[in-house]
Amino acid sequence: MRLARARTDDGVVPGEYRDGTLVTGGDEYAVDEHELLPPCEPTALYCVGRNYAATLEQMEYERPEEPDFFIKPPASLLGHEDPVAYPPFTEELTYAGELAAVVDVECRDVAPADVPDVVRGYTVMNDVDALDQQGRTARKAFRGSGPLGPWVETDVDPTAIDMHTDVSGERRQDANTELMLFGPHEVVSFLSRRFTLQPGDVVAFGSPANPGLIEPGDSVEITYEGVGTLRNEVVDASEW
Repeated sequence: MRLARARTDDGVVPGEYRDGTLVTGGDEYAVDEHELLPPCEPTALYCVGRNYAATLEQMEYERPEEPDFFIKPPASLLGHEDPVAYPPFTEELTYAGELAAVVDVECRDVAPADVPDVVRGYTVMNDVDALDQQGRTARKAFRGSGPLGPWVETDVDPTAIDMHTDVSGERRQDANTELMLFGPHEVVSFLSRRFTLQPGDVVAFGSPANPGLIEPGDSVEITYEGVGTLRNEVVDASEW
């Protein structure tokens, strides 16, 4: 099942996405006539970095002994097809295509084997990064740095998913989630020992190799097979 949210004439409507239609109760909304919103309302986005060996080698990072994470605020969220405005404070804006879990119930101290019981499903995130800024918060937590969507897929095994990222039609990333250093269940369990996770919270599992620069005019499409494709266009800083 694909769970989505849209802005309609009736307000913000959650429902099931079926072949271009958002179905909720007895009503149906054509998605191409309404704006898809981020598919959940998190209190925080917990983002794991340095979780693929090839990425460590490319970026010359040391291998972490446990999941290495940072937090994006809800203000960072964008939805599917929302423009990513190139901020005026950076000259090095990058994309990174990531799988993300959406928490379904308030939970803490969750064992890895029990993670499927507390996760609503999986979606796609672009970890937009102003690479030339100092410190992770300045680099990764600004407005519009967390495109998320297009929906939450409730029926998928996150452990061996093929993914790819295309930037303006050029294949930039091509990998599989089995290459993660710390698997999705291990990461959610790890974070639940440090935080009380809330319904709608997001846990992103890091980017495969080849996160790279984007410019105004670029279209970024991130696909995780069986989950969906998140698409956003980069626009000029004057629109930020």
